Amino acid sequence: MNCEIKRVTQDDLDQLQQISRQTFSETFSAKNSAEDMKKYLEEELAVEKLTAELSDQNSEFYFATVDNRVVGYLKVNSGLAQTELKDDNGLEIERIYVLKEYHGKRVGQLLYDHAIHMARQMKAGYVWLGVWEENPRAIHFYKKNGFVEFDKHVFKLGDDEQTDIMMKLHL
Repeated sequence: MNCEIKRVTQDDLDQLQQISRQTFSETFSAKNSAEDMKKYLEEELAVEKLTAELSDQNSEFYFATVDNRVVGYLKVNSGLAQTELKDDNGLEIERIYVLKEYHGKRVGQLLYDHAIHMARQMKAGYVWLGVWEENPRAIHFYKKNGFVEFDKHVFKLGDDEQTDIMMKLHL
């Protein structure tokens, strides 16, 4: 399988919204209420919000494509675009999502490797992220890649307050 990584631009907005909503739903709908999912997808993945995120010079999105089909994506944040730490020495991986049918095919690993490469290029001291405490697959993936827990924070999905485990990898 030949998977390519390409930077997302404003021209890709519709595709970005589509892959964002589909992968988020596949990942979280089984453990969350339909109302909370609907609210999150409509508010957090709205065209206006994604447009603003794409316009932020401290945020970058990348698609993973197979045969020109978008099968996953990555969002990284530096500087003030980071959701929490806002440390110029850190790079945040805010999102890595892959279509369920591509799980286990190294697409997530390729997106992850791209983020680490970016962090090394910008000479970041560490990479950090938040992962839902009830997402064992993702927690295992990051631990396997050397991340360790350092804190927790609240993530709001719709009206439901959930706990994310914050993890960090020193470079």
